[in-house]
Amino acid sequence: MNGVLVRRVEVDDRLADVRIGAGVVTELAPRLTRLAGETVVDARGGALLPGLCDHHLHLHALAAQQFSARCGPPAVADASGLAAALAGANADEHGWVRGVGYVESVAGPLDAVALDRVHQARPVRLQHRSGALWMLNTAAMTVLDVAGAEHPGIERDPHGAPTGRLWRADGWLRSRLPGTRPPGLREVGAQLARFGITSVTDATPDLDASAISAIGADMRTGALPQHVHLLGAPVDLTHISSPGSPSIGPYKIVLADSALPDLDSLIETVRAVHTTGRAVAVHCVTREALVLLLTALTAAGTVSGDRIEHAALVPRELLPELARRGLRVVTQPGFLADRGDDFLRDLPEGDHPDLYRVRTLRAAGVPVALSSDAPYGPLDPWAVIRAAVARRVRSGRVAGPDERLTAAEALAGLLCPATDPGGRPRTVRVGAAADLVLLHGRRAELLDDPAGDRVRMTFIGGDAMW
Repeated sequence: MNGVLVRRVEVDDRLADVRIGAGVVTELAPRLTRLAGETVVDARGGALLPGLCDHHLHLHALAAQQFSARCGPPAVADASGLAAALAGANADEHGWVRGVGYVESVAGPLDAVALDRVHQARPVRLQHRSGALWMLNTAAMTVLDVAGAEHPGIERDPHGAPTGRLWRADGWLRSRLPGTRPPGLREVGAQLARFGITSVTDATPDLDASAISAIGADMRTGALPQHVHLLGAPVDLTHISSPGSPSIGPYKIVLADSALPDLDSLIETVRAVHTTGRAVAVHCVTREALVLLLTALTAAGTVSGDRIEHAALVPRELLPELARRGLRVVTQPGFLADRGDDFLRDLPEGDHPDLYRVRTLRAAGVPVALSSDAPYGPLDPWAVIRAAVARRVRSGRVAGPDERLTAAEALAGLLCPATDPGGRPRTVRVGAAADLVLLHGRRAELLDDPAGDRVRMTFIGGDAMW
């Protein structure tokens, strides 16, 4: 493309013309003259914003959803619905059925025996809605030889026999599945662009070389036009030098709800990561995990960029501790709209104010960025903004009204750079990268009603995507 001239566009509450060339904003003025060969876009007074950044999602898991059976609410509500979903699912070329989104309200806790009652004709791997657990039927266990395998995530009964439940064992499972390769990301890239997302942080832990290579290949071909920041790269991989490749961020550490590490090993891990020059990004969902992390950081110390992923439960008394250590938080208020009724039902009432804090974290001096955790949470960033503003669960109750943000504050949590989550929001200015989103309507209208259908056009590196 020879360049783009966007006319009559709202930038910082005033109308202007914006010129894009060589991947950056080159001019911004009340009126610009079209250059030869330049494409002209009439914004008709619509707002031009920096492109959004989703600070925590899982690219290949998002892509895999395209060929997975939906096995949880709202698509599936009971055991008969689960049986129908698995029976009607298309198997892959090796005969496997992949299900996603399962939650115990559908048919209770599932192990191999229970899953066999639902579907036993083909090997099935069924992922829990949280992403932390895979459930296998007997046919799948046989193909994978789970009985003869060794992995700490393989759940076993009191007699030592595997139950068919695999906790935090994604890497092991991938290594055992026949002919697995990372799925292509073209549709994911298009979907992100339709939402106005120009940059993402992939938070998948323990990425292997093939996954990193596949992401880079899709970026270079344009199948995935977004900029990508990786948390799950091996601890000793601090950068990738080839052009068009993902950047390397903090190192992802998972404090699994099912099996917290001992304190000494966590301290050792954090110190080892810091020695490489990388910060840590630590998955913390429970209060126990957060306390363990803060204790470990007291011994290991912190470095700039250390961050907490999710921070689903943060007791008020720990807010000053997070600020004192200079920690950032990347959280997902979209979970409240998606499954907040479950939280309010299953957690003690005293924990409700601690759920997915945002405003009190910011007030305490903790930088906070927003994200989706897709596919485990809703991908739509405008739905994330609405959830941060309303904090309303499906039944209508409000979870933590004191944590509400304004729409402008929530939007700012998606405009900060991937390398500075919770930092200063990016702006449309001369010299800035032309990663932009053009809206139908003015910014004030968007903030009154944040909705994805207001996105008219997304620019990534100056290339327009309709």
